[in-house]
Amino acid sequence: MSASESFRAEGEVRRASQPLKLLNDLSGRLVSQSPVGLAVMDTDLRYVAVNPALERINGLSVEDHVGRHVSEILPRVETTAIASAQWRVLETGVPLLDQYVVGRTWADPHHDCAWSVSLYRLEDPVGRVWGVAASIADVTERHRVEAEAARARRRLTLIADASALIGTVLDVDQTARELAQVAVPELADIAAVDMLDTVLACYRTAGPGSGPELFRALALAAAYPTEATRAADQVGDLATYAADRLVTQCVHTGRPVLVPHVGEQDLARIARDPGAAVLLARAGVHSYLAVPLSAHGVVLGVLCLQRARNPLPFDHDDVLLAVELAGRAAVSIDNARWYQSVRNTAVTLQRSLLPEHPPHLTGLEIASRYQPAQATSEVGGDWFDIIPLTGDKTALVVGDVMGSGIDAAATMGRLRTATCTLAELDFDPAQVLQHLDRITSGLEHYIATCLYAVYDPHHRECHIANAGHLPPALVHTGRPPELLDLYPGAPLGVGGVPFHSSTLELGPGDDLVLYTDGLVETRHHPIDERLDALLGLLDGSDRRPAGETCDLLLHALRNPDDHDDVALLIARILPAQP
Repeated sequence: MSASESFRAEGEVRRASQPLKLLNDLSGRLVSQSPVGLAVMDTDLRYVAVNPALERINGLSVEDHVGRHVSEILPRVETTAIASAQWRVLETGVPLLDQYVVGRTWADPHHDCAWSVSLYRLEDPVGRVWGVAASIADVTERHRVEAEAARARRRLTLIADASALIGTVLDVDQTARELAQVAVPELADIAAVDMLDTVLACYRTAGPGSGPELFRALALAAAYPTEATRAADQVGDLATYAADRLVTQCVHTGRPVLVPHVGEQDLARIARDPGAAVLLARAGVHSYLAVPLSAHGVVLGVLCLQRARNPLPFDHDDVLLAVELAGRAAVSIDNARWYQSVRNTAVTLQRSLLPEHPPHLTGLEIASRYQPAQATSEVGGDWFDIIPLTGDKTALVVGDVMGSGIDAAATMGRLRTATCTLAELDFDPAQVLQHLDRITSGLEHYIATCLYAVYDPHHRECHIANAGHLPPALVHTGRPPELLDLYPGAPLGVGGVPFHSSTLELGPGDDLVLYTDGLVETRHHPIDERLDALLGLLDGSDRRPAGETCDLLLHALRNPDDHDDVALLIARILPAQP
C-alpha cells in the first residue's frame, strides 16, 4: 500500500470512529444529565450502576447502591411488588411500563412521594442476559393532584351519602347514630356525638355559657375495635366536663376545635379522666377534631372525631367537611327534639283528659286502652269515657275529633266535658248527640264522630246512638261476633241532621266493643277486610278477660308506624248479683 493510500485509510478510520465516539459521549451525558433516575441491576437484581438523578431521588450515593437489592435501599417503600416485577422482566423479557409506586426515601423521609417505574431486560448482541435496567420518574406532584381530586370526590360522595342517611326519622338518638356512622371511617377512626343535657330537655338558652357543661352521650362509632371506645362516654351516660375541656370550649364558642397533632397535655383536655387519657394514648390517637352541632342559632351538642390508624392529621378541609356533616345533622336533631317535645305534650294532654276507671259499675266489667300515633301531628283526637249514672246505669262513650295535635286534644277535652254534663241530665242517647252536635258546630270548624251508649243492668238493655262513627262490635256468648247495624247519623258539627237511638238486649258474658278508626283503618287494606279481621279476633273473646282482648286487638291490628291514635273500650256484661 502506498503512502497516499495509507493516509486515506487512516482518515476513513478516523471519520468512521467519530460517530461512535460521539454516540458514547452522548450516551454518557444522557445518563448523567437525565432528570429521570436510571439504574442497572445484574442477574441477581443487585445494583450495578445508578445515575445522579437516582442518587437524588433515593438520597443515597452510587457507592451506597452498588451490590445491594432495592429492598435494602428503600426500607420505607413497599418493594415486594417491585422485586416480583423485576424477576418477571428478567425471566420473560417482557418490559414493565409506568408502574406506580408510592413511599418515602432517604431524600425526604417525612413525606410520601410517587414515582413511575419502568423495567426492561438488558441483553448483549448474541442474546445473553446481562440484567435489568430501570427508569424512575418522579411524579409526586401529579400524584398529589390526583390524590386531592380523589379526596374531593370522596368528600362529595360522603356529603351526598349524609343527605340520604342522616335524619331518616324524627328521632334524636337515631339521627345521632346516623351521623357517627357516616363519619366513620371516611373522616375519622372514632366518632362520638354528645348532646347538652339541657338541650334534650328543651330549655337551653341561645347564649354561650362559661362554666362546666353536662353532656349526654348519644352515639359512638369506630372503624375497628379499639381501646379508644372504652375511653369515650358510653351511649346514654351523663358526664360533666369543665370549662377548660376542649369539648366544652367547642360548645361555648360555637366553633370547631382542631388539634392536628395530639400531645400528652391535649389528651388530658380531651379525655374525661386520667384513665381515659391513658387509653387514648395506648390506642394511638394522634389527631382530634370537635365540631359544634348548631341549628337556628343554638348549640345543641358536639361531634367529636379522632384519628389513630389513619396516619394523616385533621386539616382545614377536614374541618369544612365535618362542619357540613354536623350542620346537616344538627337541623335534623333539632327538628327531632322539638317533634318529641310537642308529641309528648300532646300525648300527656290526651292522657290527662281520658278517664280513670270508676270504682264500681253495676253489672259491667270494663277494659280500655289508649294508644297514641307515632306522628306528632296525628296525636290528640280520640277519646273514650265511662260515666256512672243514676239508677246503676252507665254511659259508654267513644269518639274521634277529626283534627290532630294539641288543638284536637283540647277540643276533645271540651266535648268530653260537655258529654259528662249532658249524661247527668239522663237524656236519651240521640238527644245527647243532638246537643253535642250544636256544641261542636261552634268549635272552630271541628267535627267529630261519636258513639254514645247507656247500659241499664236491671233491664239488661243498652240504648245506643251513632254520630258518623264506625259500628261497634257485639260478641254474644256462644255466637259469632257481629257488627251492629245502627242508624249511622252524621258526624258532630255538621248540624241539622237528626240522630236515632237503638236498643239492644244483652246477656251475661256478652261483650260490647267500641273503638275508633285507628284500630282498623290503614292505607293499604280495604276497610271491610279490616273489619272482618276484627271480628275474627273477637271470636272466642268471651273466654278471655276483657283486658287481654284489648291487648290482642292492639297487637294484631296495629303497626308501629300507624299514623292515627286509637281509643278502645270493651264492656262485658256480668251476671246479676244475688
